[in-house]
Amino acid sequence: MPVIIIEDLTRKFGNITAVDGISLGVEKGSIFGFLGPNGAGKTTTISILCTLLSPTSGRTFIDGVDCALQPSKVRGKIGIVFQDSTLDKELTAYENLYFHACLYNVPGKEKRKRIHDALNFVELYDRKDDQVKKFSGGMKRRLEVGRGIIHQPKILFLDEPTLGLDPQSRSNLWEFISRLPGESGVTVFMTTHYMEEAEICNKIAIIDRGRIIAEGSPEELKKMVGGDVIYLKTTDNGKAALELKKDLGLDSDERDGELFIPVSGGDSCIPKLINALADMVISVRLQRPTLNDVFLKLTGKGIRAETPGSGDELKDTVRSYRKKFDKR
Repeated sequence: MPVIIIEDLTRKFGNITAVDGISLGVEKGSIFGFLGPNGAGKTTTISILCTLLSPTSGRTFIDGVDCALQPSKVRGKIGIVFQDSTLDKELTAYENLYFHACLYNVPGKEKRKRIHDALNFVELYDRKDDQVKKFSGGMKRRLEVGRGIIHQPKILFLDEPTLGLDPQSRSNLWEFISRLPGESGVTVFMTTHYMEEAEICNKIAIIDRGRIIAEGSPEELKKMVGGDVIYLKTTDNGKAALELKKDLGLDSDERDGELFIPVSGGDSCIPKLINALADMVISVRLQRPTLNDVFLKLTGKGIRAETPGSGDELKDTVRSYRKKFDKR
């Protein structure tokens, strides 16, 4: 039985349907990626799973518990790492974890062991007595992951966990995250704008305009693109797209000044393409399909080509979460 179940979930805000009848299941001990542009419905769905919102219709379950009927019980089964840091910078790493353990009623005899285990897991034990304000961005995110598992949740929600980190810090953080299911038995439910990070997911669901438009493993989704991808820059991309459709039967989309062209065999297609467009061609490059190519094909835009501020992941729910938590 999946540890997360969503059944025909719909959420409306007045005349706007943010989530439109989606259903999915997340297997225990897996890393699940929930991807989509801002405003697609990710925030609303996660907020319902985290008991911050009630659905208009449909049901959601966390480890067999109905999110709407038993929200307090659900909150004891989940951990959350928000996009924005919620650590107390004036406290030490140890004190931050201790405070979190107290909030979740971790038994007194267990607190010290769990805190030490979490600090060791994220490799911050030697900095346990340092104030968080002295930590780098990567260290803070690792500490938040450690804090998120201190109460031994069934599911850890990660919202853009590496946003704003340098490449090395991102790589280090994902190393810890990828170990969570095997070493802590935690199911990871994550969102990210870095499509290469989604490669570690066992399964991915892409949501757009409130609907799930694709599901599968990274490799299964890549097969939807149809083989290779040619990126073509010309003197007139609009005219070139029409010529490619007319002469070669090729469909294309424009992104960042280049034509995106899915093909079954790139090596044999490029000479035909250059011959058809002649002097219009400025540059051409070939690459194997990526998850960003899949996203572009399905939604018509890249994961980063979004409207700023149209749906910042869970930023507006931190206060709500804390208020509801205090009422437990």
